[in-house]
Amino acid sequence: MDRYLCIHAHFYQPPRENPWLEAIELQDSAAPYHDWNERIANECYVPNGAARILDGHGRIAKIVNNYARISFNFGPTLLSWLEQHAPRTYERILEADRQSLELFSGHGSALAQAYNHIILPLASARHKYTQILWGIRDFQHRFNRDPEGLWLPELAVDVETLEVLSSLGIKFTILAPHQARRLRHRPWDDWVHLDGAEIDPTRAYRCNLPSGRSLALFFYDGPISRAVAFEKVLLNGESFAHRLLGGFNDNRPWAQLMHIATDGETYGHHHTHGDMALAYTLDYIERNQLARITNYGEYLASHPPTEEVEIIENTSWSCVHGLDRWQSDCGCNSGERPQWAQHWRRPLREALDWLRDELAPRCQLAARELLRDPEEALDDYISAVLDRSPASVNAFFARHAARELDTDDQVRALKLLEIERHLMLMYTSCGWFFDELTGLETVQVLRYAGRAVQLTEDLFGPLLEEQFLSRLEQTWSNISGMGDGRDVYERFVRPGIVNLPGVAAHYAVSSLFNGYRGRSSTYCYRLDLQESRVLESGKARLALGRARITSRTTRERLTFCFAVLHFGDHNLRAGVGPFPGENAFRVMVQQAAQAFLGGDLTGCLHVLDQRFQGATYSLKSLFRDEQRRILSRILDSTLGEAEAVCRQVYEHHAPLLSFLADLQTPLPGLLRATSEAVLTSAVERALAEAEPDLERVRTLLDTAARQHINLDTAGLEVALRQRLNAVVEQWARKPADLHLLELAESVASVARVVPFEVNLWNSQNVCYELVQAVSSQARLRPGNGADDLLERLAGLGERLGLAASAITPPTASLPDEQPSHAAAQDVVVRRRRPHRMIRGAC
Repeated sequence: MDRYLCIHAHFYQPPRENPWLEAIELQDSAAPYHDWNERIANECYVPNGAARILDGHGRIAKIVNNYARISFNFGPTLLSWLEQHAPRTYERILEADRQSLELFSGHGSALAQAYNHIILPLASARHKYTQILWGIRDFQHRFNRDPEGLWLPELAVDVETLEVLSSLGIKFTILAPHQARRLRHRPWDDWVHLDGAEIDPTRAYRCNLPSGRSLALFFYDGPISRAVAFEKVLLNGESFAHRLLGGFNDNRPWAQLMHIATDGETYGHHHTHGDMALAYTLDYIERNQLARITNYGEYLASHPPTEEVEIIENTSWSCVHGLDRWQSDCGCNSGERPQWAQHWRRPLREALDWLRDELAPRCQLAARELLRDPEEALDDYISAVLDRSPASVNAFFARHAARELDTDDQVRALKLLEIERHLMLMYTSCGWFFDELTGLETVQVLRYAGRAVQLTEDLFGPLLEEQFLSRLEQTWSNISGMGDGRDVYERFVRPGIVNLPGVAAHYAVSSLFNGYRGRSSTYCYRLDLQESRVLESGKARLALGRARITSRTTRERLTFCFAVLHFGDHNLRAGVGPFPGENAFRVMVQQAAQAFLGGDLTGCLHVLDQRFQGATYSLKSLFRDEQRRILSRILDSTLGEAEAVCRQVYEHHAPLLSFLADLQTPLPGLLRATSEAVLTSAVERALAEAEPDLERVRTLLDTAARQHINLDTAGLEVALRQRLNAVVEQWARKPADLHLLELAESVASVARVVPFEVNLWNSQNVCYELVQAVSSQARLRPGNGADDLLERLAGLGERLGLAASAITPPTASLPDEQPSHAAAQDVVVRRRRPHRMIRGAC
């Protein structure tokens, strides 16, 4: 019988955006990356879009898009982040789905997902429907087609959830094998109770629903999925392939579908180089015709279910106790702190349930004055979430407004809808999944709750926050000194709550360093500068002006005036307040400017304090990312002065340092630190020149080696990688420019000899993609110069670690250089060390 293989990967990150800024702020725990999304993207999502298959010599024989040959789903909020912050990877994901339509008989491999990953059986009926609908609408917006299947968060399931899926046109979903209760072959047969035994995963099943509708269910292979996720199967690509093939049984008389389902982060984040193991496995199975790679939609169309199944309700794939991981201290946790308890889970959910039940009816009632059908409007609000442009929001109101709405009415309607959105976001499953109340994910759901409370108080007055906080007192942290849920809220949530004046203050302060422009954006706010004036006196500066700030989310706006007094370095005071009228504004400007220009900084500060009583700010008031950038700029001058002094010391004593090195005498600590700083800075400057002085770089590296100086390799790796990427991309835009090609080869040569590993990932991709394009042109139009270009590319390709077989013109024959997959299975390019080939891993 036919043998089919499908690998499903569930790619997901919890929404991490600051609810007031709609952006992820700097997360130091993700260093050296900006935040956890960026870190995991670089370890998993990016490499899976351009996965390496190596030849027998450890060089790159192929670069493939893994997404095109697997089944996958991405969380909508993660796709939104990728679209903005990793656009090339985002496009590879979309392109993979388009390719899969061609590969798999018109069935795309991408599945939808319920919007922000809430546990659907624990959700209200209203939220359950909206979450699934929003997931479908987001999918249609991005993939330009209807989804056939939908991934349930944590595979948490009940019959009502399946009813919603079927009613919205979903054909199938995936479950764990232990979630099947009983099955039968024909409607008149007796049910076979599984009694804890896992269902045969190699076929599709039909689940008939109380409404008369039905849905196809696929139950993944449990043992093999667990082995891939938690064991060391991904250490060797060929072993991975044979473990998958072991799921087939020749005694089965039907066309078997061997399929597994794991977190997508398994392939690269949880298991380093898992993306390469996946690429090799798929290539190995296809090349040897060991099974037919397929996806769920194609298999279902060719092999519709003949057996009926019933599910065990209120179960999931990641909690053996059903759904208790998201509502009680059931014992399921990360295992990192076994002494910690999770008693906080139930009172946290109860507090959020109370908040939802208080706010949702209030919002629905108030919305009836503004929207024809509030529930229908909420379902369609995803269109405005996906596109916040004025035209999109205006079109939304044209469809749903109960009457013509003025600006204030629109603000009120949007705030009501945003309350509803945050009431869903605060149930994101990761808030309960981990071990501690103060964890990033749990604090995040509290921040969403805080935003919902703030918007409610904007509309209805201060009614509910104190009652909500009193309920949070029933939750307790495991960490000494962190206290209860109220304490956690006050420590981690309240300091981040901002309003329009707070965002305006950020704009006023940051623009003193970045420049005041007529129109600019700060996160999800638009700033229109109406007037500004900047005065300078020595190191001191004074900025005065007025502007209008508008929220792109709620259309709320404020015209404000500002004054920023910078004494130099980090010493700064700012005042922001509603525009007081033309006369009062002119008086303030005149008084502050007169005091400043007269050298009376104390008097100037007094004017600010008088005008902006209780509304003054400092650098500490800036949002975290901009605060770091400005502090770095302030430190630049200080570091420049220190570097100049160090350079003088080093140059004056260089002969002595060489003499000490010759004698194998350790350098004194102060001289060593000085030498490290000076030589590192010199290499960075040489790389930054318009025409990088590569001989100078080599000389400096030799000097450092001779004097036994340890350079700042992390900083130098970034500088060299960025320069190489820039040169290669510049050459790729002008591939006939031999000077740029020679420059790229020279920089790549330096990258091969430096005493640290350089990430060649982007440069390899650019070179390989150009090679593929030129090779295609050479095949289609022989003799047009493409062969000559490929020959010139060989030098750069070799320096970047590409196999000769990946570059050789199609008319040439190099049998010794063909990919050797048997050897490639356990040879890798280290992610951060791409020009060194490491054996013994995959």
